[in-house]
Amino acid sequence: MARRIAEVADAKQAQDVVVLDMRSLVGYTDFLVICTARNERLAKAIHEEVYQRLKHDDGLLPATVEGEGAARWVLMDYLDCVFHVFVPELRDRYRLEVLWGEAPRLALGAETGAGGCSAAHG
Repeated sequence: MARRIAEVADAKQAQDVVVLDMRSLVGYTDFLVICTARNERLAKAIHEEVYQRLKHDDGLLPATVEGEGAARWVLMDYLDCVFHVFVPELRDRYRLEVLWGEAPRLALGAETGAGGCSAAHG
């Protein structure tokens, strides 16, 4: 599922897509997918595309969605995978990759930015 989310976000012009393997660190999720949207409008578009594609193609709905109104930091909790879309200034402020620096990063493919991500266990 993390791979799928990363691929959809990347295709919708998300930047700096990162997938963190959280399985050995926390009990509430297996993966974090983190990306940046250039602005709030693009953050909404990325969130909506991930929501619609996972719903229609995979039959998956998030347990929780937060922040979609202001769209400066949108969080979609799919339980096994938590997806974060940040505008640049909030990604810089919260720095989740630093907070979870001990989490292994999964390699992302060169063609799509996410094609080779090995988190396709959803």
